[in-house]
Amino acid sequence: MITSPDNPRVKEVLRLRKSRERRRHGLFVAEGPREVERARAAGLRIVHTYFAPELLSWDEGEEVSARVLARMAYRAEPEGVLAIVEIPQRTLPAEPTLVLVAVGIEKPGNLGAMARTADAAGADALLVGDANADPWNPNAIRASTGAVFTLPILEVAKDDVANLDAQKVAAVLGAATSHNTPDYRRPTAFLIGAEDEGLGDDWRALADEQVTIPMHGTGADSLNASAAAAVLLFEAVRQRAAT
Repeated sequence: MITSPDNPRVKEVLRLRKSRERRRHGLFVAEGPREVERARAAGLRIVHTYFAPELLSWDEGEEVSARVLARMAYRAEPEGVLAIVEIPQRTLPAEPTLVLVAVGIEKPGNLGAMARTADAAGADALLVGDANADPWNPNAIRASTGAVFTLPILEVAKDDVANLDAQKVAAVLGAATSHNTPDYRRPTAFLIGAEDEGLGDDWRALADEQVTIPMHGTGADSLNASAAAAVLLFEAVRQRAAT
């Protein structure tokens, strides 16, 4: 059993809190029994598992003290188990019909929520451009409720999106066209920008159509990025179901 917070294995886990270290090693940390089980069920490679017998019974892995697990964990109240998991190498499915493109998203929780929504809507992939947050951040994983384990998520450049064989629809505040006007029954890629500034001009230039989601209240001037993604994705779902 590991009982010292200064153990090199503990430091190995702590390094993976940083995005650059996750990218460098191709690893992330799944925390809690639900996330570890979902990663395992998705077929991801579990590199190492740590659990505290004082907190829960677990079927495999290395035992650590509750104090050590608290040091390893990102959350304030760890649930007793965490695992180091290999980041899956996904590819964009051939001939995708529904894709969400998240550009410059800064908050990991928003990116995770966008993955959750894209998965719920049956999207083929989440493409991440100008990445400020990565989907393997603990907050993104938690907000995705495990969707990041199964949904293809790829970091892309503008050229990759430009080359998609699908109409590109950009969410732009104040655009002339309402979000429910275009025909989303054909292959569609929705482009959603950062929470504060939206899509830059270079990304807007890729769009075949710019749409806005009408706002009827008096307090908010725009929707959260994940909420905007949900409105657009499920408008596509609605249109396709109607046929």
